[in-house]
Amino acid sequence: MEKAYLYQRLPFLKDVKKDRREQFERYFQTAPLWLLDAFTVETLEKGVTFVRENDPADTIYLVAQGIVVATDYRVFGVAYDYMQFKNVYAFGGMEFLMDLEEYKTSLRTVTRCTIVKIPRAVFEKWMYADIHALKYEAKLVGEYLLEQARNERSLLLMQGADRLALLFVDYFEQYGQGGVLWVREGQKSLADKTGFCLKSVNRAVKKLSEQGLIKKQGNQIKINQEQYERMKAQIAEKLDID
Repeated sequence: MEKAYLYQRLPFLKDVKKDRREQFERYFQTAPLWLLDAFTVETLEKGVTFVRENDPADTIYLVAQGIVVATDYRVFGVAYDYMQFKNVYAFGGMEFLMDLEEYKTSLRTVTRCTIVKIPRAVFEKWMYADIHALKYEAKLVGEYLLEQARNERSLLLMQGADRLALLFVDYFEQYGQGGVLWVREGQKSLADKTGFCLKSVNRAVKKLSEQGLIKKQGNQIKINQEQYERMKAQIAEKLDID
């Protein structure tokens, strides 16, 4: 692949963060021009579910800008957000590798996102013709599944306050500005993201507040740099966070 042609097809890449841009270059470094010609680009607003579990897995999606989350609705119809994706990953690639005809999760935008779409048939043609691309795709899927399995095992053993602290640490690293994070979402949303009921989330918020790890201000939660560092240290041994 000629790098210049990648930027010709996706000119907005010049404006994304360096690490995301380099991930795109790495992912498509052996891609033929006919694959790049099959790209379509779509901008999605925050809160859009663009992949639904059990729908036909006929499209490959890559997030060029923004963050998406995987959501599971299978248990009692409760929405459980179990993985946020901040890096370049081919959604639908796992289904291709496992010969699955339907998506196995639902995907929703957490922020405004720019999405690159590739028809699955074109993606498969590339993978079957390029052993290096196929090996790299298998590596990325394996790393994702390993990370998910490790996190799920750790979360099973975490109490409500620790699980909420883990979420706030992740939020701070993504959205904190000037050493401060404001959490403005409701406790129903926090319950969805931690997998706990509202009562458990209320208790967890109260405990973290009593420990001085967060500060409640009306319907919002404020976390400063020192509180973030204390929370991260508190859960570091349980999730092996660097």
